[in-house]
Amino acid sequence: QASGYPAELRARRDWLRRRGPLVRKRAALVAHLHTTTSQYHLPESGKQLASKATRAGGEDPFPDPRVRNTIEGEVSLIDPYAPLRGAGDLYMTRRAKAHAVRTFSRLHSVPGSGQLLAVVMLYESQDSARFPRVPDFVSSCRLVKWAKASKGKRLGTAGKTIGNVPLRWAFAAAAVLFLRHHQPGKAYCTQLAPKPGKAKALPVLAHKRGRAVSYLLTREQAFDLTRVVPAYPLRGEPAPAV
Repeated sequence: QASGYPAELRARRDWLRRRGPLVRKRAALVAHLHTTTSQYHLPESGKQLASKATRAGGEDPFPDPRVRNTIEGEVSLIDPYAPLRGAGDLYMTRRAKAHAVRTFSRLHSVPGSGQLLAVVMLYESQDSARFPRVPDFVSSCRLVKWAKASKGKRLGTAGKTIGNVPLRWAFAAAAVLFLRHHQPGKAYCTQLAPKPGKAKALPVLAHKRGRAVSYLLTREQAFDLTRVVPAYPLRGEPAPAV
C-alpha cells in the first residue's frame, strides 16, 4: 500500500536514492580504465585505480596520445565523486544515529549490513507498522513475487516491477557481504546449492534476511541469526564466531 513519507525525512531519503546512480557512474569509469588496458593487450599495472593514491600515472602504459587523453579525461571525472563516499556518508550516518539510534544499531548488528546499508534500510522502510504481516514487508522490498489473486483464488504471480528498489538493492548487497565475510552464510548457501540451485541461493538468502529485519523492526528485538540460517549451527557443528 502507498503511504505518505514524512516531509522532514524526505531530503535524507532523496539523497540516498541519488547517491546510488552517482556511485554506479563512478564505478563504470573505473571499470573502463581496466577494460581499456585489456583492449590494447597491455599488461595490468596492478594498481587499484579506484583509489586516488594509486591512480596517478594510469595513462602511462598507453603509447597512443589519443588514448592517453581519453584516460586522463576519465580520471578527472572520477575524483568529484569522492565526497559521496566520505563526508556525505559520514553525515548521513550521524543523522541516522541522532534520529533513531536504537533502530539503527539493530540494523547495523545484522551480519553483512554496514553503516550505509543500515541507513538505507532505516529511511526506506521508515514506518514498519504499516505492514501487518512479514510477507507484506518482504513483498514491498521485491524479495518475493507478487501473487495475482481474485476472490481468494490465486492465478499465478505478477508485478515484477512493483516494490521498493533501494530496499531490494540493500538486502541483495547485504546478502553478498554476508556470504563473503561470515562462515554461517557460506555454509548455508552451500546447503542451498543443490536445490534450488546456485543461481537462486542468493535471492533466497536475501529473502530470509528481509524477513529477519521485518521481525527486528516490528518487535524491536535484537537480530536473531537463526531466522536467516534456520539450521544454524549447521550439520551439528559448533556455531562459529560471527
